[in-house]
Amino acid sequence: MLVTHLSLTDFRNYETAEVDLSPGANLFVGRNGQGKTNLVESLGYLSTLGSHRVSTEHALIRQGQESAIVRARLEHAGRQVLAEVQINRGAANRAQVNRSAIKTRDLPRHFSSVLFAPEDLALVRGEPSGRRRFLDELLVLRTPRLSGVMADYERVLRQRNTLLKTARASAARGDQLATLEIWDDRLVALGSEILAARSVLVAELLPEISSAYLAIAGEDHHATIAGQLSIDASGDEPILSTKVLLTRDVAVRFREALTRVRRAELDRAITLVGPHRDDLLLELNGMTARGHASHGESWSFALALKLASATVLRRESSSGDPVLILDDVFAELDQSRRARLAAAIADFEQVLITAAVYEDVPSELTTTTIRIVQGRIEGA
Repeated sequence: MLVTHLSLTDFRNYETAEVDLSPGANLFVGRNGQGKTNLVESLGYLSTLGSHRVSTEHALIRQGQESAIVRARLEHAGRQVLAEVQINRGAANRAQVNRSAIKTRDLPRHFSSVLFAPEDLALVRGEPSGRRRFLDELLVLRTPRLSGVMADYERVLRQRNTLLKTARASAARGDQLATLEIWDDRLVALGSEILAARSVLVAELLPEISSAYLAIAGEDHHATIAGQLSIDASGDEPILSTKVLLTRDVAVRFREALTRVRRAELDRAITLVGPHRDDLLLELNGMTARGHASHGESWSFALALKLASATVLRRESSSGDPVLILDDVFAELDQSRRARLAAAIADFEQVLITAAVYEDVPSELTTTTIRIVQGRIEGA
């Protein structure tokens, strides 16, 4: 898949922007604060409905405006698609494909991208929530309907936690426990589907991460990943899993776990097991990357996670490769890692790169260079 043209209205610092893009590598270069990252952020939003930089959509709308529009012309196998999203400050967002309205959550069906940015170092060094979000965003790109499953799970989780708080305050009367069991059913049904889908994804990512890490780092540090499942926890320690799980088997274990922790949940008034409590363990040479990896190893592992994601997406896609986006990556790499990364991404259909310093980027990735100066696009 290719983005042939990007159009922005009132997005971040751009009143308007019109950018033609080419197959292969496209480099956006400009000093920090000029707006180059805003361009690739808009495409990341179009495919994931989220920003890699902020948690609130209002930050994406230009100051003083009520909405922002991201519009991209896409092409695959001679077929063109116009995908658009309008981000609104005071109303629901809107989306169109080929000028026909669609549900906003269906946009990822039409455009797929994988974005790597300095913030992704937190995948290795940060909290479990970031790694869960990494898996779930990739799941939605693969299977967009899971977005609804995840939204329903979060709703049920909130309702269940509210009931647990009420039950604790009133010493858990029988009618409240009966209601809790009803919410248990929904939590298990939705959560088991998420856990089973994550297990398939982890199994598919595992060999790709190993090869991607080797390609970037130039050394085999035995990069591995495994799911840490709270439903199988022994005490406070989740059990690791790299096996593909069946939804029906997970449901049995999930329900057993809820029974096991019922007293603790009533005491603490919070749901203690489920996909919202899991983690993704990253290891190098048999040691946890979060506590033992060097800065260079952490960067290589984070990059490997994203390259492996792109490989998994391209393998099963009917619309070509995902667009690979590298935001301000090369400045953090030494010369050898820059060269190896350039070689690793050479066969992707389209790669978008941002850099503050032109010389940081290997020459083979600078054929199409677009300069950004104070929010103005000065062309290739």
